[in-house]
Amino acid sequence: MASFRYSFQKVVDLKASEKMQAEWLLSSAIGALAAEELSLEQLRSEQHQWEQRLIDASLQAVSLQELQMIQQYVEYLAACIVNKLADVVQAQNAVERRRGKLSDKMKDEKVWLKAKEHAHERFRHSMQLKDQNELDELASVRFMLSAP
Repeated sequence: MASFRYSFQKVVDLKASEKMQAEWLLSSAIGALAAEELSLEQLRSEQHQWEQRLIDASLQAVSLQELQMIQQYVEYLAACIVNKLADVVQAQNAVERRRGKLSDKMKDEKVWLKAKEHAHERFRHSMQLKDQNELDELASVRFMLSAP
């Protein structure tokens, strides 16, 4: 019996490879988003600590210059947080783009796998017909030979 060989198998393999690459890119984008969010959280924590230092320093006898320096650093941290928020939004957008591309690649691969499955079904059906025809021919030859 002949074995099934799909003529577009290389395309199916390519689509599977493209899907795997899209998965890796999505994973990378998710990792970058997590890193940006962690960095943002660290900045917020540091800002909170310096704001607490500013409050503590204002309650104690500290020079005005030191208070201004702490205040400027708190403002710098606030600006860094604003910038980091923009980076987080960019990373979120990158994740969404990668998700969309992965979804497209998955659909594309599924289409080709379905086409392969249909081709295999047609092949199997034609092989069954061929086998049935051979059996019918054998039966008719035997009948003709047994007939007087």
